[in-house]
Amino acid sequence: MTEIQRCTWRGMNGDPFYEAYHDTEWGVPEYDSRALWEKLVLDGFQAGLSWITILRKREAFRAAFANFDPDKVARFGEADRARLMADAGIIRSNGKIDAAISGAKIYCDMRDRGEDLGTLLWDMVGGAPIQSQWTAATGVPAQTPLAVDMAKMLKARGYKYCGPVIVYAFMQATGLVNDHFTTCFRHEECRKLAR
Repeated sequence: MTEIQRCTWRGMNGDPFYEAYHDTEWGVPEYDSRALWEKLVLDGFQAGLSWITILRKREAFRAAFANFDPDKVARFGEADRARLMADAGIIRSNGKIDAAISGAKIYCDMRDRGEDLGTLLWDMVGGAPIQSQWTAATGVPAQTPLAVDMAKMLKARGYKYCGPVIVYAFMQATGLVNDHFTTCFRHEECRKLAR
């Protein structure tokens, strides 16, 4: 029996939950604007933490943030904010919670003006995932010039917790860039999923 070759993320191999995320979700091109916004919010909550921490709390985040329905989150008021700060199932950070709520308002405003978040993001990568050719973790950068540009675009629209390092992690997770190692079984699978 051949052993599955995966990316060599610290702490992933041998963790069935983390492996399942890698094997089924990370790097899959995401085109749905609402799903992209959800992931951007979650990556913002990751700032200063490990992704596995957020991943393990993702369902609690979905429950706390109305399943990331931007219209509902945009209407969150002080009672909702207090509820979120008391919710031990999520990351309780005033700044990150405020960024999620304001991000929902920005998302809705963009949509109402005919500006689609998904279209903006995919246009920045030329409409198709960037296909990296990494063979080891030592070559993968924490950010790229394109991530810097994407972060500037998002910040110009008012989004917060979206610096270039967070944005590059977001790009990897949502398949805007295919950063599975070429030795990983998912590299070719994700490449084939591109539109």
